[in-house]
Amino acid sequence: MAVAKASIADAEFRLTSADGLCISCARWDSNGPSRGVIQIAHGMGEHMRRYTETIDALTAAGLTVYANDHRGHGMSARSPAHLGDFGSNGFELLVEDMLRLTDLAREENPDSPLLLLGHSMGSFAAQRFAIDHSDEIDGLILSGSGALDRLAHMARFAPAGVNLLNAAFEPARTPFDWLSRDALVVDAFIKDPLCFAALQPNSMASFLGSAGRLADPDALAKIRRDLPVYLFSGSEDPVGQHLAGVRLLADRYRAAGLRDIAHDFYPGGRHEMLNETNRGEVQTRLLGWISTVLERFQVQPIELPAIHELQR
Repeated sequence: MAVAKASIADAEFRLTSADGLCISCARWDSNGPSRGVIQIAHGMGEHMRRYTETIDALTAAGLTVYANDHRGHGMSARSPAHLGDFGSNGFELLVEDMLRLTDLAREENPDSPLLLLGHSMGSFAAQRFAIDHSDEIDGLILSGSGALDRLAHMARFAPAGVNLLNAAFEPARTPFDWLSRDALVVDAFIKDPLCFAALQPNSMASFLGSAGRLADPDALAKIRRDLPVYLFSGSEDPVGQHLAGVRLLADRYRAAGLRDIAHDFYPGGRHEMLNETNRGEVQTRLLGWISTVLERFQVQPIELPAIHELQR
């Protein structure tokens, strides 16, 4: 990711959203015959290019990767002044943008299983995606996720001027120590001109406004019950409320009838487990879960030891 070698996309393109906004997208082809497709939905205040290290691992494992910069992020923002601005209809359009990319990935890979990997804000967008579009994906991966309604409640009653996400790490070296124990990752985020701290107010309201639907049992009941779900989080991640929110999310999915839920929780890990000091272990376990899902489609298992040798 931020400290990795820069993977060069095999295709860069734009999709036009319902409101006319051009969404910046990319595809990275698998090394050798493709075993399947992974679509990445990045988090708040970042962009898809921060995932190059993970993309390297995925493509080395024989997976084709698609990703986009969400509206108001990266190269999809209309200008630097529009970073953090979803535009009108906000978060729902962001999820629709993801569906447009899914449709294209399906069109280009009609016989391949497709898994959706969402991190942080992208994980909540993936939760929203699964409610109405679970038939479009063959697996759901949620990184740095949790229960958005609980986060919205915390934000609503937070004292003015308090950085809720960094509070547990104060006194802290930077306002972004909550991201990772790896100082190089934190510093790269701070120096990246396409990274930023928070959404603009109307867009934040749109994002948090989806919290009720993500917690609604009737909405969750729309997710197909055989959808494989994989959650991974650090024990010190404030977005996952130190795992309490992640466990609540898993319980809600089980109550909705989902019967294939797996997880990996990492003691001491912070928000970006794919950017953590033990990211080689995290990537290997992620690939292991992906391999078990792909085997159901008679896809050759991923050779995990060979992949692990590529990680630090």
